[in-house]
Amino acid sequence: MSNTPHEIHDEFPEYADKMHALKLSDERFAKLLEDYRDVNRAIHRSETEVEPVGDVEMETMRKQRMVLKDEIYGMLTKA
Repeated sequence: MSNTPHEIHDEFPEYADKMHALKLSDERFAKLLEDYRDVNRAIHRSETEVEPVGDVEMETMRKQRMVLKDEIYGMLTKA
């Protein structure tokens, strides 16, 4: 368990400029970033016990974050 949030710009610092440009030009990409941020913050709140959840819900959120991260990375590498 980590108490450090996995912010997307920290995950892919080499794509910072491309991420910003895609966020402005591609609604789907912007929505993916928003969804990632939301689930990432929910995970962080749970990990720090601000809003605890059960193991199954935590696993589901982590899988969702991983899927979003993979999709974001895919779009970054194809752009």
